[in-house]
Amino acid sequence: MAVHSVSEINRYIKNLIAGELPLQHMLVRGEISNFKQYPSGHCYFTLKDKLSALKCVMFRSYAQHLRFLPVNGLQVIAGGSMAVYERDGVYQLYTESLVPEGTGDLALAFEQLKEKLSAEGLFAEAHKKPLPRFPRKIGVVTSLAGAVLRDIYHVSSRRWPMVQLVLYPVQVQGEGAAEQIVQAIEFFNRSYPVDTLIVGRGGGSMEDLQAFNEEIVVRAVFASRIPVISAVGHETDFTLIDFVSDQRAATPSQAAELAVPDREELQRYLLMLSARLTRGAESELADCRKRLLHLMQRPALKEPQKLLASRRQRLDMAVLKLQQGTRTAMTEKQHGLEVAMEKLEMLSPVQVLRRGYGIVEQEGKVLSSVREAAAGSLIKVTLKDGSLSARIESLTGQEG
Repeated sequence: MAVHSVSEINRYIKNLIAGELPLQHMLVRGEISNFKQYPSGHCYFTLKDKLSALKCVMFRSYAQHLRFLPVNGLQVIAGGSMAVYERDGVYQLYTESLVPEGTGDLALAFEQLKEKLSAEGLFAEAHKKPLPRFPRKIGVVTSLAGAVLRDIYHVSSRRWPMVQLVLYPVQVQGEGAAEQIVQAIEFFNRSYPVDTLIVGRGGGSMEDLQAFNEEIVVRAVFASRIPVISAVGHETDFTLIDFVSDQRAATPSQAAELAVPDREELQRYLLMLSARLTRGAESELADCRKRLLHLMQRPALKEPQKLLASRRQRLDMAVLKLQQGTRTAMTEKQHGLEVAMEKLEMLSPVQVLRRGYGIVEQEGKVLSSVREAAAGSLIKVTLKDGSLSARIESLTGQEG
């Protein structure tokens, strides 16, 4: 019996499996588990059901075309071929396609990206910018072909003829469409400012509308400083830029209606305001006439001299009262002054002298005590009617 190496066995099994046509280009249903994508772009995961598990690998060349992010627990149908990895001696499904079961990959990608961007706050009402009421220029990002531009033009020119439409033609589906839409939005924000942007296209399948679900387009709309109206598809079609735009229109025609005011409606509104203003002015004028007539019936206006006469009488009485008060105050002040003068007169030194007292001075200094004088000194005595000189012969007084 021959002895074989491990490599020989693994190679034999590999070739054996590779020769089995049922194991080539097959479809396998299962639930994803242990999913991991490496920096190289290669994806490794396991497909499992209730009884078994199957290792799978999806190389970058295939993984880069996935429109959704595979996650653990997702039920999928994988397409590929069975083969043996010789080094480890394991067989695995070399996956070339991966489709969510029960829903399309575009629908799943839509929901995954919507959830991601919503969590980042891109759809929050706080970021919505108001549309200008009377725009002068509107930028339109859509295809040059198709009815979208025609609808926007007809509606806007009918409603607000003075508005200027500026078209940036782009591809709205297929490869490169998303990049062109982003370039158009950035062009208006960077090089050609307008008052409002309308970004849209006609209706179509989810595949046709995919460019407006791309993450780069959603982020470009969010970053736009110019208010954006999304006008993609018809009323039942929703794309991700509908959630991030400042205003969503169900159709391109509705986008034009949202972007510009209706001239005829404004004219009717102005006429209504004018009529209200006229009625209000007439009503106010009528009220003023009534008040004037009522005032003119008052005695003060019918016989103003009587009103003035009573006012003059009150003035005369007030003047008389003021004069009386002034005289009384002057009398009281004069009496008080006389009393004060009498008190001052009583305290005068002259009054003291009149009562028989005198003022004794020695060398110009008034003497108030015997101890301040000296026997034999010359003194001056002032009386009420004059003064005399004397010499002190002796001193008599209390000691101490």
